Amino acid sequence: MSAPGGISGHRDLFVRERLPAPELMPQFDFSAPHLQGWPDRMNAAAQLVDRACELGYAGQPATIWDGVVWSFAHLRERSEKIASLLIQDWGLAPGNRVLLRGANSPMLLACWLGVVRAGCVAVTTMPLLRAKELGFILERVNIRHALCESSLADEMIGAAGKAGEKVMVGLFHPVGQGDGEFERALNAKPAGFKPADTAADDPAMIVFTSGTTGNPKAAVHYHRDIIAVAECWPREFGIRPGDVHAGSPSMAFSYGFGAFIAFPLRHGCCSVMLPKAAPDAILKAIARHKVTSLFAVPTSYNAMIDEAGKHDLSSLRFCASAGEHLRDHTFRNWQEATGHRLVNGIGSTEMLNHFIAQPLGVDRPGATGRLLPGYRARIIDKDGNPMPEGEKGWLAVQGPVGCRYFDDPERQKVYVKQGWNVTGDIFEQDAEGWFWYIDRGDDMIVSSGYNISGSEVEQILIEHAKIKECAVVGAPDDERGQVVKAFVVLKDGASPSDDLARDIQEFVKNAVAPYKYPRLVRFLDELPKTATGKIQRYLLKEME
Repeated sequence: MSAPGGISGHRDLFVRERLPAPELMPQFDFSAPHLQGWPDRMNAAAQLVDRACELGYAGQPATIWDGVVWSFAHLRERSEKIASLLIQDWGLAPGNRVLLRGANSPMLLACWLGVVRAGCVAVTTMPLLRAKELGFILERVNIRHALCESSLADEMIGAAGKAGEKVMVGLFHPVGQGDGEFERALNAKPAGFKPADTAADDPAMIVFTSGTTGNPKAAVHYHRDIIAVAECWPREFGIRPGDVHAGSPSMAFSYGFGAFIAFPLRHGCCSVMLPKAAPDAILKAIARHKVTSLFAVPTSYNAMIDEAGKHDLSSLRFCASAGEHLRDHTFRNWQEATGHRLVNGIGSTEMLNHFIAQPLGVDRPGATGRLLPGYRARIIDKDGNPMPEGEKGWLAVQGPVGCRYFDDPERQKVYVKQGWNVTGDIFEQDAEGWFWYIDRGDDMIVSSGYNISGSEVEQILIEHAKIKECAVVGAPDDERGQVVKAFVVLKDGASPSDDLARDIQEFVKNAVAPYKYPRLVRFLDELPKTATGKIQRYLLKEME
């Protein structure tokens, strides 16, 4: 199958016109049997929820939140009403961007489906983001409409108020039980809004991911990408109708997107949406709802280990781990506590989901896994040349999806080389085709599954009244994989102290998402630098 080239269904071509030039695009591979025969016209929302209803799952549970159950038919109806409101009442056109903000919930899922159904582009955001971060996203991709959970309205409204142009914000309750203006208008709309006639290669969603240079990158994904990832990972793991999914990742995170949107809707499963995905809440949900498929990051598994024995986890069929490297002690401790092996894997925001994972039997504990059906990979050197078997190098991947940075040719050239997606991870492949993770190849800090840009944190720290210079690196941590560590040089007259360290931490928490704050602060008289004045971060890392 060649990449579809149908006429775009978008009236607003803002995103399409800012995609990478053809020579900067990765090579796409649709040769696998399960990726062939797809139409050139495709709407991902219809391919997920409408298809499920047509296959006979209309009356089956699609999502559960705090005891409230929505069937596939009800979810489709809500998404139809949202699409109708966006197009008919708000005046949106296919191709317009809509920001989505909320914790995992049935209404957030319905909003995503409604936006995509309308032919608009869903821009998913982490619920912990602050107004400053939301404001950057609004301006970066020219967003003038947002749908936000009412309990998270303050930061969203703050960002909207500072935007260069007016941003319309609709507020919703997690299961649509609010009485605000948006939900009153929504409830008055009839169902039955037909999916927009979008091309398979029309942009359907934009996911922002942090980079090592400060500002997050915007990765664009097509309608066909969403269906492709829904057909690859589940094919290896036998996801089947009636399965029940639960876990820790946000749906704004590509891992959570697969776990709670793409996979279950495509295959007739149910997603348990947790108001707060705390360890105890996840364990209780497994027992209460007979969860079969658990998705979490290693940090969450570590936090659940001590309490796991107090809950009935017998319904579990597999426990997937992603978002950060799975360490041996987490694998062993979880198996000892529950009897289940953790299924390791790796994906990326740019690739939308997994491309390498362990088989269900976890044949090689410690390995990241083998290629999923539909993908190929190789280990390369810094110039893009293939490395000999057993040598360490950068992981390069090709498949049905790939990196398309929005209006960012320089970053595109870094991630895509000679048609390959270069993830930035250092790997080794053995003679039997197993991939083994070595380390990150750049300065990205991966903590509890979150990608954190040290440069972004530095930009906040330097605004503190007592900080003269600073540098941020990742420090090893048994629980989180890495934590953010700040090396700080104070201005004249300021003295290091524990109180000042705590004040610096709070300063960062109040400016950006709390998970980005430096859990460790070390005061130095000066930072190590090169002769040209560049900070030698590798020396700071060696201090660890």
